[in-house]
Amino acid sequence: MDIATLIGIIVGVACIIVTIVLEGNILVYWSLTSVFVTVGGGIASILVSYRIGEIAKVMKVVVKVFKGKELQPQDTIRLLVDLSLKARKEGLLSLEADQENIEDSFLKQSLQLVVDGVEPEVIVESMDLEIENMQMRHSKGAGIFRSLASLFPAWGMIGTLIGLINLLQSLDDPSNIGPAMALALITTLYGSVLANFICTPIATKLELKSKEEIQEKRMIIEGILSIQSGENPRILEHKLRTFLSPQQKEQYDRESEQAESRSSQIKDAVTE
Repeated sequence: MDIATLIGIIVGVACIIVTIVLEGNILVYWSLTSVFVTVGGGIASILVSYRIGEIAKVMKVVVKVFKGKELQPQDTIRLLVDLSLKARKEGLLSLEADQENIEDSFLKQSLQLVVDGVEPEVIVESMDLEIENMQMRHSKGAGIFRSLASLFPAWGMIGTLIGLINLLQSLDDPSNIGPAMALALITTLYGSVLANFICTPIATKLELKSKEEIQEKRMIIEGILSIQSGENPRILEHKLRTFLSPQQKEQYDRESEQAESRSSQIKDAVTE
């Protein structure tokens, strides 16, 4: 599980509960009616806004938020450099045997186009189209949570208005003023918490993960085109390092120093 997400949830829940306990009774902040109005209303609006199939896919998208596995572009660079070395020594057709060992479907697909002798312009066009479609799918998941982030507070306000109306009608009966006021205030609280603690952070993290994945795929395209053109493996490695953050570059260089065999292979390829 993503440690940052886990810590954020724990700290957020702790902040809310501790504040409530220090200031009063936690049971006062529970209202099934408020949950029904705020959560039910937000979900109803989403059902009106999106197709059922798109909403059903949201749960699969949410799993990505809690996954601790991060993209490792350093490993992808090493793989591309190894493929470049092999293509330089044995030819592009020799790369066909390596496709079975590649888990990344995007890399496998682009490598297949190279082996098939497809023109570079066609490869770029095809892979860019793949990235655009992937970006569109990702944006739908984040978009649903962005919509919920705006809908939950709105429905909380609707619940507040309902509570105030009930309050005005109950002024002659003091026993009904408390429940009506609770509904008026708690729905606003629920809507604000759901929007700012759940929906907006999830949408932000999904968008961040999507950008990281797109960046890696752009790097793959650059590496595949370099392999197809027979570019020097040393130059390819230097070019792909520009896609890494400073921390990733340090890690990559540190791990590369430990892999002396790979460095010697690159030097041999350069001198050929």
